[in-house]
Amino acid sequence: MEKLTVAKRFIRAYSKKIRHNILLFLKWSAISILTGLTVGGFSTLFAYFMNMVTEYREHNDFILFFLPLAGIVTVFLYSIFKYKNDKGTNLVLSTIHAKSEIPFRMAPLIFVTTILTHLFGGSAGREGAALQLGGSMGNQLGRWLRLDDTDKRVVILCGMSAAFSALFGTPMAAAVFSMEVVSVGIMYYAALVPCVFSSLIAAYFAKFVGIKETDFAVVEFPDLTILNAAETVGLGILCAVISILFILLLHSTGDLFRKYLKNPYIRITVSACVIVGLTFLLGTRDYNGAGMPIIEKAVKGEAVPYAFILKMLFTALTIEAGFRGGEIVPSFFIGATFGCTFGHLIEFSPSVCAAVGLIAVFCGVTNCPITSLLISFELFGSGGIPYFLIAVAVSYFMSGYYGLYHDQKIVYSKYRAKFLNRKAR
Repeated sequence: MEKLTVAKRFIRAYSKKIRHNILLFLKWSAISILTGLTVGGFSTLFAYFMNMVTEYREHNDFILFFLPLAGIVTVFLYSIFKYKNDKGTNLVLSTIHAKSEIPFRMAPLIFVTTILTHLFGGSAGREGAALQLGGSMGNQLGRWLRLDDTDKRVVILCGMSAAFSALFGTPMAAAVFSMEVVSVGIMYYAALVPCVFSSLIAAYFAKFVGIKETDFAVVEFPDLTILNAAETVGLGILCAVISILFILLLHSTGDLFRKYLKNPYIRITVSACVIVGLTFLLGTRDYNGAGMPIIEKAVKGEAVPYAFILKMLFTALTIEAGFRGGEIVPSFFIGATFGCTFGHLIEFSPSVCAAVGLIAVFCGVTNCPITSLLISFELFGSGGIPYFLIAVAVSYFMSGYYGLYHDQKIVYSKYRAKFLNRKAR
């Protein structure tokens, strides 16, 4: 009789726990569906405009001359909204760490100003805008739903995943990236179900309305040998070095701009004029915009040997002067072109090295190894798993505590089982 009573109590308690979990699952399923549709829809519209202005710029070279004017408009818009010292994606990460608040009006502002950057030829990506769009909209949805601060941060992560997924068409990587980029060494697994659902919904929504996902030519990966593995380790080490150099160039350029050109209007005008001058000096538009066609060429085995250096310079001049955009697609460009050049030098498939270099540099600048592996599968398939695994591990290890985002937390050491809780350099 006593055993039966204990069993009943156990069943009752377990049933209560199951009901609680089911209700939580239904709650977050509903929120993630709402987030995926809302943020995915807005991001899909953003992707449509991005494709449209990029195509217009590529067929109208004269538009580059208006880059200084676009810069002035960008600074003016941020000043009237009182964002003179905007932190960009860092603001989203800071919000998740509960140190600041990301306002809803950030969404249309980053939408318009990133379009301006790409229309007139600034060198930037689009994912920075995606993360800020998603974070801003997710934060507002959390307010409308009257969620507490903890749950609101989960919705922000959902928004980031949905926006990233809609723009790139890589739902696996997008679902994990928002959870992984916030804190190195740990992941916000409480957001796993919401981020997965919102990411998948946003990706399929974008695909349904005709937004093409990011993909590259199929790369033929040879069987891994000791020699190939050693060459991949070498490429991973060099990509980590390139990642650090890119981060240092971005941060130091920003410091120099703020030190010697304190007026934001003068700063962005001077930088825009330098970009226009360099473009005509080089006689190519390869380094304006995100540079996706150049990445595609590199993956096919074609790249100018010094292209990665010029892309670093153009991107630093663009982003750190005050233009809006992201650094991740430029990191793809840098990694792919460097990897292709490396492949030609050591006489090992430039196409394979470009694909591996793209992923390794992405890992080095974001400190996100799991996302890097997932995005390698989505962009290049599973045939290169051993190569990507080696390069990602080496790049993550060798890139140290440098990162694109100052508000990214290094929670645990990369080298020892040690709690750090410090910001990225």
